[in-house]
Amino acid sequence: MTMPDLDAGWLFYCTLGLKPVVDARPRYARFICPDGDSTFSLHQGEIGCGGTTVYFECSDLDETVGILGNAGIHFVSGPEDKSWLWREAELYDPGGNRIILYFAGSNRLDPPWRMDSSR
Repeated sequence: MTMPDLDAGWLFYCTLGLKPVVDARPRYARFICPDGDSTFSLHQGEIGCGGTTVYFECSDLDETVGILGNAGIHFVSGPEDKSWLWREAELYDPGGNRIILYFAGSNRLDPPWRMDSSR
């Protein structure tokens, strides 16, 4: 993800619970997500045309939003139940990138409108 100020991004993503793996600031930083072994990278640069949207799934979404709110993270909306059967909360990182924290449960891989895999 591109971000003008990697120090601000570092603090923001550490507060979200990602763990630092590489600190090559001011140009680059990499984090590991709290569950599994997925990584997430920040690159220093200017954002163009609306930035990026990243989704992070949380099994305890409402509690996580409460904890992050108490830590000073500002949410634009949520948590809210959506028509696509996910529960979501929206926020923006210091670079203006849109972040969606969500819980989908079984609807992430097996929604009622799932395509038939035999096709």
